[in-house]
Amino acid sequence: MNRILLMPSLSASLFYKEIDLLQPISFDRVFQYDKFNALCSGFVQLGRYSDLSNQTRVLEMQKGSGRKWTVERDLDQLRDYSKGEFEDHEVIRIVGKNPFLWHDHWPVKDYAKVFECLVLIDEIGREADRVVSRIRAVGRETQSNSESVELENDSSSFQPLPYVAVHMRVEIDWMIHCKKLEQRLNTNQICSSKKEIMERVANIKGLKTPSVVYLAVADKLLQNSSVLEGWEEGFLPYEKKKLGVDGIYKKYPYLIQSAIDYEVCLRADIFVGNSFSTFSSLIVLERTQKIITMGVNMCGKDVTWPSYAYNIQGESNGPMRWVTNMSHSTLQEISYGTNHISC
Repeated sequence: MNRILLMPSLSASLFYKEIDLLQPISFDRVFQYDKFNALCSGFVQLGRYSDLSNQTRVLEMQKGSGRKWTVERDLDQLRDYSKGEFEDHEVIRIVGKNPFLWHDHWPVKDYAKVFECLVLIDEIGREADRVVSRIRAVGRETQSNSESVELENDSSSFQPLPYVAVHMRVEIDWMIHCKKLEQRLNTNQICSSKKEIMERVANIKGLKTPSVVYLAVADKLLQNSSVLEGWEEGFLPYEKKKLGVDGIYKKYPYLIQSAIDYEVCLRADIFVGNSFSTFSSLIVLERTQKIITMGVNMCGKDVTWPSYAYNIQGESNGPMRWVTNMSHSTLQEISYGTNHISC
């Protein structure tokens, strides 16, 4: 349509309606606005509502729905609204179910381009740095206190202890959603208990111990605080409070807390999530994109930044290896989940 996308507000999507967690936040409170436009030049550009000459004169374009709303009809409508009398309208509002994230009309490789343009604002980036630094510090402390560490020459031969980030989806909003989804899809590969998650993580092939395990979990939605209990010896679980970073998160609304956790999971040496969670799926998409950019074999034995799905059983009762299929012509699996995730 050759139009600028007016800067969107970001909002949480929770099935368990905690109203205070659903506050929308302006895009530029999370991501760098000018950086986005610079990096996505020629693909998509953002504009501000304050730049409009008339914010009330808006033409609404109603999107169709259902099976009859094909890719071709969708594209034809967009083209029609990009010429003739429609050009006289400063603003066109596209309305309907999932009007812009039309999951079966977006190829994954195009959608992934957007992530290359999303750069956290400095404040949130610094907070994520602080959390990651604390996780790394715990690893160094564990390593230096471990009698099993062998020094080849001097302290410079220390290899940093890798950390595993687990998107531990056991909160009440997720359990309500996943149980309904399992019933609808007639499967048992969506919900995972705390016990199953711990067992699958402990069985990741080649994972050495001791290992620091960061648990990305929405504390406010937990029904109990037992996520730190029951881990096998050698696995050192930490959530925000035990790590001593809960004060960082408490300064911000729910969405920005999620943005910090997203970045912490993205930077992890190993990521383990749920393949039916959009949060987990987007992290794996971005990690897959980074691996491709590096020119590394995504399915090799010693792949950089491996990702796993704990809701699907893999080798030796561990989690299934997980990479995003970048050749898919739709966003169906990223938006709604899948159990077809392996190399």
